[in-house]
Parts: sequence; C-alpha cells; structure tokens
Amino acid sequence: MTKKYKVVGIGNAVVDVLTVADDSFLELMGIEKGIMQLVERDRAEVLYAAMNDRKQAAGGSVANTLAGIGKLGLPTGFVGRVHDDALGRFYADAMEMDGTRFINPPVPGGELPTSRSMIFVSPDGERSMNTYLGISAELGSDDVDPDVAADAEIVFLEGYLFDKDKGKEAFIAMARACRAAGGLAGIAISDPFCVERHRDDFLTLIEHDLDYVIGNEAEIKSLFETEDLEEAIAKTAEICPMVVCTRSGDGVSILANGERVDVPVERIVPVDATGAGDGFAAGFLYGLASGADMRVCGEMGCAIAGEVIRHIGPRADRNLLALLRDKGLV
Repeated sequence: MTKKYKVVGIGNAVVDVLTVADDSFLELMGIEKGIMQLVERDRAEVLYAAMNDRKQAAGGSVANTLAGIGKLGLPTGFVGRVHDDALGRFYADAMEMDGTRFINPPVPGGELPTSRSMIFVSPDGERSMNTYLGISAELGSDDVDPDVAADAEIVFLEGYLFDKDKGKEAFIAMARACRAAGGLAGIAISDPFCVERHRDDFLTLIEHDLDYVIGNEAEIKSLFETEDLEEAIAKTAEICPMVVCTRSGDGVSILANGERVDVPVERIVPVDATGAGDGFAAGFLYGLASGADMRVCGEMGCAIAGEVIRHIGPRADRNLLALLRDKGLV
C-alpha cells in the first residue's frame, strides 16, 4: 500500500526573523553577541519592535530538513503548533509553499503567540539569536493525528521538543502510530545539553520506540557519558537498529543492522554552519525513503550539508536534485 507521505516531521515551529545589526545596537539592547538565548514574551516583543528591515523565514530544525526533502521531490508533512496570528499564518503558508503540508491549522483564541527566533546578524557574520518559545513549546499528543503518522513511511522527531513532558508524549504517540503501520521512526538528537537534561528518557525512547538515531559526536557521546566515540556508537547500536553519527570534517559513521559504513567528506571552511545537520538529515532521509543503500544515504546527506554551509542561512538555495545528479548519486 502506498502511503501519502514519505516523511512526516514533528518539531518546533519557529519563525526566524533576521535583521542586520552592528555591535553598538547589540550593546544598546543588551544582546549577547554570537549565542542563542531564550527570552520571555515581553523581551521578545521589545526586540521584535526594534528590528529594522526584518526578513522572515519558516525555521526550526525539522522544518529545515523537511524543506530539503520536499525540494528533492518527495511528499512531506509537518506536525507543529502555531498561533492564528500574522507570524503563525506566515509560517503555515511558507511551509506549504516549500512543498510540505502543514498538517495542523493555526490555533485561534487566547493561546500564546507563535514562536520566533530574532536573529541579529553582525557585519562580521556573527549571529546573535534570541528565541521566544511561545506556542510551539505547548505541542502535545493532542496535536498528533495517528492517521497522519500511520500514513508516513518515515517519521522524524526533533530532540528539542523533549524539554516539555507534553512534547515527549507527542513524540511517543507519533512514533508508535507510524511503526504500528509498518513505518520507520527516528530522531535527530539536536543538542548534547538536551541529552544531559533527559538522558534516561532519551535512551528509553531510542531502545523501545525508534528505528534510527542521527546525532553528531558530542550528542552520541553524551548518551552514554563517555569521551570514547567508538564506545558510544557501539552502545547506541546495541539499542537501535541504525545509528548515524556525523563527525563534521571527519565524515559520517553509520552502523546499521550490524554493518558499518564510514563516509568521507570534502573538507571546506564553512561560510555559515547554521543548518548543516538539518541539511545532512534531509539528504540521508531522502536516500532512506528512496531505498538507497547506507553508503549512498550518507553521501547524499554529506552533499546537501556541504551545500548548506557554502552560504548564509540554514537552507540550500540551489536545485538539490541536480546537485545529487552531478555527484552521481541519483
């Protein structure tokens, strides 16, 4: 039976709002340069109002990955939570324009505003991010339609959602409904600090409810609190059929069903490393959904990540199918 979606993602629906700002403006507004800070609603409104020539984009880690898979021509869907306000409607429309179905309509009524990350880009290229979590942090199992999860060949989860119990419940509901219908469920770990905060829950989820896990060296090591990467990959592989560890300039190591594949990468100096992991996941999942072998899946991921880091912003501008064709991967 053909399913409606190749990949359905669940994650934070965050509007990225970008503006250019010099150091004196950052100092005036009390913005710490070059880091991501969480801000409260009042602070978010002050910063948003202070931004000139705002550029807006539908952001969030899973959304970036889905946009890449959609650009490669596969049907995708996104489960997220936005408010029925101007930014929320913008987000839903932007996802649809990128070829990904925004499954849950914007929520009306007295809810929190749509989540946003206000990004101040300095003339030297540094990005200072101020993120207001808003309504997306309220995503829960009520937002998961089991029929949508069952109609996906692959579901993809974002580790950041783990900070709220409701988010964990949404994850588990999504993974179980997909797998019960014969699909694959997996996660991008997102952040080693996320693992530090919820290690036991992460390990339980990976062992009992997931088919694949994607993480970088720091994230995979954090799962088992070891500095020995090989040990961490081996231990993760004991509880999950497929482990994908991205090692920046050292390529990617994939351990799937007892077989190991190491995929090298071309070393380049990134223009902007934002979104490299999201781009890798897009290529890898495209390969997985298309029935490619593990090496080709890894090579596809590396090709798209390499394209993403060659320019400013978290998404690749060029035709991704042509890119994979040029590299002999499709």
